[in-house]
Amino acid sequence: MAKKVALAYSGGLDTSVCIPILKEKYGYDEVITISVDVGQPEEEIKKADAKAQKISNKHYTIDAKEEFVKDYIFPLIKANGDYEGYVMGTSVARPLIAKKVVEAAIKEGAVALAHGCTGKGNDQLRFEAVFRQTDMDVIAPMREMNLTREWEIDYAKEHGIPVEVTKAKPWSVDENIWSRSIEGGKLEDPSFVPPEEIFEWTKSAEDAPNEPRIVDIAFEAGVPVALDGEKLGGYALVRKLNEIAGENGVGRTDMIEDRVLGLKARENYEHPAATVLLAAHADLEKLVLTRGELKFKKIVDEQWSELAYYGLVDEPLYADLNAFIDRSQERVTGTVKVKLYKGAFTILARSSPNALYSEDLVSFDSQTIDQKDAEGFAKYHGFQARMYQKVMKK
Repeated sequence: MAKKVALAYSGGLDTSVCIPILKEKYGYDEVITISVDVGQPEEEIKKADAKAQKISNKHYTIDAKEEFVKDYIFPLIKANGDYEGYVMGTSVARPLIAKKVVEAAIKEGAVALAHGCTGKGNDQLRFEAVFRQTDMDVIAPMREMNLTREWEIDYAKEHGIPVEVTKAKPWSVDENIWSRSIEGGKLEDPSFVPPEEIFEWTKSAEDAPNEPRIVDIAFEAGVPVALDGEKLGGYALVRKLNEIAGENGVGRTDMIEDRVLGLKARENYEHPAATVLLAAHADLEKLVLTRGELKFKKIVDEQWSELAYYGLVDEPLYADLNAFIDRSQERVTGTVKVKLYKGAFTILARSSPNALYSEDLVSFDSQTIDQKDAEGFAKYHGFQARMYQKVMKK
C-alpha cells in the first residue's frame, strides 16, 4: 500500500519544494496537496492548481471562502480582533485551512500531515495545534531541515519547479479575503523603506482619488450586512469594501511584531476592508453598549485576540469568550458613516435604534434634567483625594 502524506499547499515556494522533498528525503510514495480557498485572488488559485497537478500525485482545492468569513472573520469583527495594533488575517485563516487539510487527509488514507512553515514563525504553531489532534505524523521540512529561501530557490530550479520568487525579490506573500501580508528579503530590515511594488490591494496616498469617498456601513448584531444601503453577503461585502477602501489608499500597516516564539519581526500588511469595518464596529459599540460592558469587553477582546493570534481556536476559553461576545452583540445594530480620503479614514456619524443616547438629556439647551441635582454628586466626587490633601498639608 502506498505511503501517503497530505500537504497544506499554497502554491508558493515553500510548499512547492516540499513535494519532492517529502518523497526524496522522507520516503513517501504519494504527496496529496490540499489548497484551501479563503479568498485568495482567483488567478493565484488557478496557478496553484496547475502547478500542483503537475508535481503532486493528487490535488484538492477546497472552497472555504464563505465559511471563513462567517465563522472566523465575523467573530473577529465582533471581538474587535487586534494583536499589537494590527489586523489579524493570516492567523485566523490557519486553523480553518488546517482543519480542511485534515479532512482531506483522512479521506485519502494519509498517514502523515505536512506543512511548509519555518521554525521561526507563528504558522507552524497554528497548523500543528490542529494537526496534532490527530494520530497522524506531523512533518515540517523547512523547520526540520533548517532550510533557507536561497536553498529552496536553487532546489526548485534543479527540480524544474516553476516559482515566481527570485533572489532579488524573495517576498513571501500570504493572502486571504481579509488581509495580505508581505515579508522576507530586504523587508526583514526595519530600516528598509518598502518599495511601492509590494502593494497590490492599496493605492499610495499620492495616487488615490482627489475626491473623498463616503460609505455607509450597516451592522446587525455586530456583523456588517450592507454598504450604502445595498444588502450583501459576508464575502461579497468584504470584497467590495476591499476595493473601495484600497482604491482610496486605506489599509496599510508596517510594524514590528512580536511573534509567539518571542522573535521580533518586521511585517507589512494590506487590509482595507478590515481597517474600516473594525473601526466602524468599535465606534457603533460605543453608542450601544454601557460603560461597564465596554470596559469589561476590552479585557475579553484582548484575550480573544491573543488566542486567535496563537491559533488556539479549539481552546475551551475561546468558546467561552465567544459566548460573552455574542451576547454583547445582540444590540450592536445600526449604521456608521465613514470618509475615505488619500489613505486617511474618518468616522463621520453613527446611528442605532438601540443607542444609549438621548439628545434631549445631554443637550445644553434642555432642562429635562435639573442641573442642580448634580451638586450632591459633585460634593462627594474626589472626597478621599481631598481628605488626603488636607492630611498632607498638616
